[in-house]
Amino acid sequence: MVAEPAVGFVAAPVATLWSDPAAVRPVDAPALAPRADVGAWVSRMDEDQRVGDCVVSQLVLGERVLVEEVRADGWARVVAVEQPAARLDPRGYPGWLPAAQLAFGPFPAATPALSSPDVATPALSSSDVAMLVVDATGTALRNAPAGRVVLPGVVLGTRLPSAGPTEEGWRPLRVPGYDRPLWAPAAELVPLPAAVAPVDVLALARRLRDAVYVWGGMSGHGIDCSGLVHMAWRRFGVRLPRDASDQAAATAPLPPGTEQPGDLYFFARPGRPVHHVGFVSDRGPRHMLHACYRQRLVVEERLTDERAATLVAAHRVVAGQGLLPGNI
Repeated sequence: MVAEPAVGFVAAPVATLWSDPAAVRPVDAPALAPRADVGAWVSRMDEDQRVGDCVVSQLVLGERVLVEEVRADGWARVVAVEQPAARLDPRGYPGWLPAAQLAFGPFPAATPALSSPDVATPALSSSDVAMLVVDATGTALRNAPAGRVVLPGVVLGTRLPSAGPTEEGWRPLRVPGYDRPLWAPAAELVPLPAAVAPVDVLALARRLRDAVYVWGGMSGHGIDCSGLVHMAWRRFGVRLPRDASDQAAATAPLPPGTEQPGDLYFFARPGRPVHHVGFVSDRGPRHMLHACYRQRLVVEERLTDERAATLVAAHRVVAGQGLLPGNI
């Protein structure tokens, strides 16, 4: 009988998911520490190192994973179940993490995610745990209201369970790996919304404009094209797949010329799968907000002729298009 994978939760502010432990480079050391300083890691890399294929994705504090193996050298083979990746594994995105970046034991799962931009979240029962979302680009968790910083570098879109009411402008949160609640500024936390429009997601993504491009990145420290889309919708409780080609399969194509701000542009070369995605911008016709590999930044710009030549579709996030429930 094959043992069931253990359930773990990310205990680092941002945990990098690696293709293979053997692919890790000396420059990656800050990302491998138990509480991973991803800001320092990104700042140490040059532009070419930021697009190495050793990184496949990133996970944020509190994300749930299935742990399939923990090796003697401290590496864990996991499946990131909150990042759909149908082409790779029907359960979620597979890869490797340092086991020290995980915590085990009871931890509340996320409340149900929105199923579409126009559908309210299901009503919560008395047994559900109120989930709060970090709405600041970055914040720090403390051991008490206005107390000592315990966990810096917590990023936008992180979802954690409330551990009680606000006290003097601070909110206690349940955090994997900590026996007692940690505290964040209440002004930097929001509940999951009852509904969301694509233009709201565009406005959220715009807050990361000028962030550097990092292959597999999923935070304001560094992000890639599909990571920007996944993270921005995740902030509002909608779970899209992680990769651009899977995002295209999970969203609804639009008739040419009917796209609206906050919809998605998808790009592919002839005979090839989708390789790039960005948000339709409200700054003018054929404008897009995207994490650009060529410029190595999140930019908002008019489509160049070269980019327009590979534009294959505009899609919209709607009900019934492959979105997954949040209470997995």
